[in-house]
Amino acid sequence: MPVFSTDSGTVWRRRTTASQWAIWACWLVGTAIVVYCAKLVSDKTVWFFVLDAGTQAADMASRMVPPKWSYMDKLWRAVWDTINIATLGTILAIAMAFPVAFLAARNTTPNRAVRAIALLVIVSSRSINSLIWALMLVAIIGPGVFAGVLAIGLRSIGFCAKLLYEAIEEIDETQVEAITATGASGGQKLAFGVLPQILPAFAGITVFRWDINIRESTVLGLVGAGGIGLQLDASISTLAWTQVSLILLVILATVIVSEWVSARVRHAII
Repeated sequence: MPVFSTDSGTVWRRRTTASQWAIWACWLVGTAIVVYCAKLVSDKTVWFFVLDAGTQAADMASRMVPPKWSYMDKLWRAVWDTINIATLGTILAIAMAFPVAFLAARNTTPNRAVRAIALLVIVSSRSINSLIWALMLVAIIGPGVFAGVLAIGLRSIGFCAKLLYEAIEEIDETQVEAITATGASGGQKLAFGVLPQILPAFAGITVFRWDINIRESTVLGLVGAGGIGLQLDASISTLAWTQVSLILLVILATVIVSEWVSARVRHAII
């Protein structure tokens, strides 16, 4: 702490005068930025619609009750497609993320250039949302479940590979050194020194990502990538609100079941 001498003796202060003024200046600049951004948002907002939002929401809610239970016959296939999109997309992501993770980890990558490329793949995958992947893939290969599977897979590579390579970097190196001392090859060191240590993390990451992908796959149909989102988009477009409420309930039930399955599997693994 800074010390100041005065007529009454030594004074202890938490900060110097210069640092205190610097903090106040930062607060002033930060407040000015917040106020300016708030003004921009306010200028581009139609407040009449905002003030009327409560009435509109109540009217929409009244139109969604009761749900059209007879429409459930057309949703079973859509729910099955959604689960398939999430499951196959997760399998595809894990298959591609596994080698990328080994190339990205400092203790298993061949050289820095390879590691840089692997990290670029991870960052690229994580920076693009699954809906954007789906939009591009629908434009390239056409609408359908296949585009949804690829979108989920490409989106999940970065997530899985990042957590995997962090788990690889945190392994106990003494086990690898012990296997190396026996004259094991590079592949044997990976198979018997690294893999056994990361398998629990690998299984947990797979289940966790599948749970996330169930949620993401429910909305891919809004851009034509298959699943229950197609039915949701069609119902909203035709203003069939009783169908929309049923679809939302089905999505909620699907997510709850996937969360329960994910929790049970993770508990069994850990």
